[in-house]
Amino acid sequence: MKPAAFEFRSPRALDEVLLELREHGEDARILAGGQSLVPLMNFRMLQPAVLVSINDCAELSYIREEEDGVLCGALARQWDVENHPGARRSCPLLAEALRHVGGRSNRNRGTVCGSLTHADPLAELPAVALALDAVMLVNGPSGRREIAAADFFVGALENCLQPQEMLEATRFPRQPRGVRSAFLEMGNRKHGFALAGVALELGIEDGKCSSVRIAVMGGESTARRLHRTERQLLGSPVDAATRREMGRLATQEVEMAGDFHADGAYRKQLAGVLVERALAEAAAEPQPTPRSA
Repeated sequence: MKPAAFEFRSPRALDEVLLELREHGEDARILAGGQSLVPLMNFRMLQPAVLVSINDCAELSYIREEEDGVLCGALARQWDVENHPGARRSCPLLAEALRHVGGRSNRNRGTVCGSLTHADPLAELPAVALALDAVMLVNGPSGRREIAAADFFVGALENCLQPQEMLEATRFPRQPRGVRSAFLEMGNRKHGFALAGVALELGIEDGKCSSVRIAVMGGESTARRLHRTERQLLGSPVDAATRREMGRLATQEVEMAGDFHADGAYRKQLAGVLVERALAEAAAEPQPTPRSA
């Protein structure tokens, strides 16, 4: 398949990118890694009149370790973030999840912000963003604004960006001292889409859960934070019996739709199993933790 005809723009500065978006609005799409956009264009599921490549916009290509976390610019490649010392130190959950994103060739080109903007319900990074309460830095005609991850993802392949806006960067909070993390997923084949996955951060003090964040992906229109399961776990010992109970509660809390890969009931059960396993992995032994912010 070949895409429909389009005009190609390759601005070299952020201001020029925003100018293109302001001029063309809904008729424009941003090209970064192209791992999702190009196939959709080839199948003519998307037919933008103007393609705005940001690959020559060097000011968007950065990964910064800051006091409060890691800031990934719109051109930060997934492979670079996965292997960035500061990102691995400050946000190990992000680095771990990136290992599950496609194959290495995909991660060499794919960008963190591009995956988040695509908002695929089976993608790993939206689940990580929700689990960590990441902040999206959006830029457009009205200037910059910040959007919480919980408000950014609207539905399957749908985010809250306005037609003339772009996701300029994403800030992932630093993992606090003493907190541990785990990311698990399961699919029908390696590097294929996951049937379900879990992103988790867990704090343990005096043998009991002091903090927890759990997000589940797969089967719903967006990834979901398991707030009810989190509340039940707080203050409890993270032993085998509690982990089994949290898996059972997670199964009740999620709503999974079926497709030709797996039915909804199987996905619900799998989500609970992955929550139990992720808790076991995070609680198994102290992990190297970053310095406090």
